[in-house]
Formats: sequence, C-alpha cells, structure tokens
Amino acid sequence: MTDPWVALEPGADPAERVRVLRRAHETFTTVGAVPRPVRSVVAESWRRSARAGVVPDGTASVELSDGDLGAYRAEHPLAQVMPLFRELMGTFAADDEQLLAVCDAQGRLLWVEGHPAARRRADGMNFVPGARWSEAAVGTNAPGTAVALGRPVQVFAAEHFTRRVQPWTCVAAPVHDPRTGRVLGAVDVTGGDGLAHPHSLGFVQAVARAAEAQLALLAPVRPAADTPKLGALGRDEAELALGGRRIRLSRRHSEIVLLLSRHPEGLTGDELLCALYADESVTPVTLRAELARLRRLLGPELLASRPYRLTAAVDADATVVERRLGSGALTAAMEVYAGPLLPGSQAPAIVRLRERLARELRAALIAHRDPDLLADWAHAPWGEDDVEVWRALAAMRPSAPVRERLAALEAELAAPVVRMRARGGGATYLQRPPA
Repeated sequence: MTDPWVALEPGADPAERVRVLRRAHETFTTVGAVPRPVRSVVAESWRRSARAGVVPDGTASVELSDGDLGAYRAEHPLAQVMPLFRELMGTFAADDEQLLAVCDAQGRLLWVEGHPAARRRADGMNFVPGARWSEAAVGTNAPGTAVALGRPVQVFAAEHFTRRVQPWTCVAAPVHDPRTGRVLGAVDVTGGDGLAHPHSLGFVQAVARAAEAQLALLAPVRPAADTPKLGALGRDEAELALGGRRIRLSRRHSEIVLLLSRHPEGLTGDELLCALYADESVTPVTLRAELARLRRLLGPELLASRPYRLTAAVDADATVVERRLGSGALTAAMEVYAGPLLPGSQAPAIVRLRERLARELRAALIAHRDPDLLADWAHAPWGEDDVEVWRALAAMRPSAPVRERLAALEAELAAPVVRMRARGGGATYLQRPPA
C-alpha cells in the first residue's frame, strides 16, 4: 500500500482484496501471525484486540438503553454538533444506503442514523445506539480504532476483527475538545466497499474538523473565576478547583466545604458542630478556629458568616452522581463515582451522606443488572467484599473467577463472623474474626 491509512488503493479489485484479508484473518486467529498483505495499522489493532480477549465470533453488547442513553446523550458535548453531522453527512449516508454513527471516547455508540435497510442489517450485529464498539469490546473497527489511536482510520471488510462485521466497510475520525485537546468521541460512516477510498477518509476528517470548529464557537467565554468544583469522592482530602487554582483541603476543611455546598442557605455554628463532631465536648471555639483558617485559604469573598455559607455555588462530584442517579443515568453516574465520599471522615453528617450515596448506587447497580457495571463495582477496593454485588454479578456473568470469589465470600458468611464496617463503603460486610 502506498498510503497505509487508505484501505484500498484506487484500481484494486475489492473482491480479491477481501479474499486475501480473509485468509490473513484466519491465519492470525489460528496461529497468531499477521501475514504481510495486512496493513500495519490493522495488524497492530488485531494484536490489541487479541490481547483484550476479543473473540472473532463475538458481538457488541448494549450498555446504555432507554433512560440511561437519553440522559447520557443529552449531557454529552457531541450533542451540540449532531445537527452539523446530520447536515453534512445525513443525505450522503441515506442516499448510498450507509449509516452515520457517533460514538463517545469509550467507543459507545450514541447515535446511529441513515438508510432504513442499512439500519436493519446493522441491528443484526448490535451496531445500535448504546452498544460499546471500542477495540477492547469488539476488536478492530473504525469508530473504536479511531478513538483508540486519536486519528482518522478506514477499516475495510475482513480487516474487521469480528467476523460478523466483515461484510461492512467503515471510516471514522475522532473529534477533539477544542479547549483541552482530549478525544470526545468519533464520527463514522459505515456501509459498503465504496467507502474504501481516499476521498471518504478526507471527507470524514473534514466533518470532524468542522465539528471541532463549531464546538469552539459554542464554548462559552469563561470568566477568570469559573464555577468552583469540589472533588471529594475516593479522597480523604478533597480538592477544590477555584479561579484557576487547585486547592487541596485538609480533612476538616473538606467536610466543611462539602456540607456548605449542600446548604446554600447556610448553616449556623451549632448546626455545623452537630454535623462535624460526634464528640459533644468539642467547643464552638474549635469550630471558629477551623473556619477562620478556611476563610484565609479561600478568601472572604467565598466564605461568609452569620450563617456560615458559600457565596458561590460549588459543584461537588458527589452531587453530580446524585443528579445523574436521579435522572436514571446510571452509567453516567458510575463514570463520576471515584470511590466512597471522604472515606476517612467520621463526621456524622458526612458518614450519613457517604452511606446513603453508596447504598443508592449499589441498589441501582443490582436492579439494573448490567454485568459490566457490576464488575466495575465488585473489582473496586470498596466492592471486593460486597457479597450482594458479587451474587448479582455471578447471576449475570458466571465466569470461573467470579464464581470462585463468590464461593470464598459465601464461605466467610458460613463461618463464625464479626461485623465490620467497610471503610467508607456504606455497607456492612462479614469477615472472619482474627485467630
């Protein structure tokens, strides 16, 4: 190939190229060697796919559906440029019996639109909104490989790792956040062999660049002091992003800022004392000293008194999780949940918040019955001894490691036990007493 990023050279016989690629794919899936006719970008993607455990006869799984999908799409930055995608690509896709698809940075398809016949055919391989099409999920494919590499890519016929996708050809380009440069997702056209042409690669790349330009125009002009953001999940000491600064708060200051962020009307000194200290002997003088140090750190323009309150809204990550849970966007909530809320805190109000958030999130996971989300929780430090989640995961995905872990936990339940409160997890687990 003169251009390794173009799937099919002009004048090449598509049928012969398909036959060569199918033999190469069979060789790779049988003995692990990649024959020379395979493009280097495809060979490297096949190797990544195999290392990820993708099987050639597998299919994509749908991760987002119904309310989850709608809520997640509504919040995603690429929703702002969907009208542009439809204007530039919609007619092209519909007229040629092709599909316009847009995925997020994890390869999840958010929109799949186009010719009705093509959509019906694509349904058979789960090329549908909400399905995960990352390389790690289904192997080599244009949207998944584009977000993995961060550049435009064509995938022709049997270059796809999964056999079910090999009748298709697709071309995709990543879309980047114009301010940060991070990949937001990719725009893709999926259809027949005619897409394996240099022009389609350039066209989709131009559409992605137009989307990035549109996002730059739509981005609000941010004042120097942006909305303060508080990161308190999975951290003993919260981080406050304030006016371009990142401030690491002490444990007590983390508790105060979190509580005040949830009470914009403010809290009296007595209310803060009750919320922060289980020991009733702690005096108001101790609290006033903490607040004085916090005011010096944040500035008097943010922390006011009588009652104690924050003068600007602070967006806490725990609140984002609650908001997404409330709207039914469980997957989006899990993406923000980095661990228990201030796990080392023993402040009574923080303990209640932490346990309630973990309890509601666990209940939603078990009810939702998504094996990937359950596995994310079960394999996290706060979920490794969570028997209920492991039971739910075993019911959905009874692999040998899952069954083995559940059996070990069940054995602990059957033995003489002591009750222990998992650090910050919000649930009570049973463990053997020390010998």
